[in-house]
Amino acid sequence: MGDVVTTHIKCANGETILLQHDTNSPRPYSLGFRVQGTKGIWMDLNKSLYIEGVTKTNDAWELAQPWLDKYDHPLWQRWSKETEGAGHGGMDFFVLHAFIESIKHKQPTPMDVYDAAAWSAISPLSEMSIDLGNQTVEFPDFTGGQWMNRKTNFALTDEF
Repeated sequence: MGDVVTTHIKCANGETILLQHDTNSPRPYSLGFRVQGTKGIWMDLNKSLYIEGVTKTNDAWELAQPWLDKYDHPLWQRWSKETEGAGHGGMDFFVLHAFIESIKHKQPTPMDVYDAAAWSAISPLSEMSIDLGNQTVEFPDFTGGQWMNRKTNFALTDEF
């Protein structure tokens, strides 16, 4: 229950997720979205990006908006008005819409009990790690190994 908890999650294929939970530090509201790979980074906070070998200068951020205008997913373009004010940068609209549509069409929901268990496990696993002096703890496999073969219940297409 510290002011800031930083959790590192190492995925099965070697990816790393850095998750920071900080509800107490004084600052303006920000979701702190950031996507970073081996060749580039996008940050919502400063509305910019950097792509190695593509961005005009090696030591400066580039405005993200021209890139978003050119490469934004068709769903964001199609539903832009509906996402305004929906929460979490508009993402709440997509989550709720996908859930409602799956129920209407009697399809599996985008998030199932295994997803819910995995998402819910992060906080107690982080607490366990802290209690153990920040040792690495194993993430339980709630699917009994089936996560490798599970089909996703929801595909992001412009059909939505």
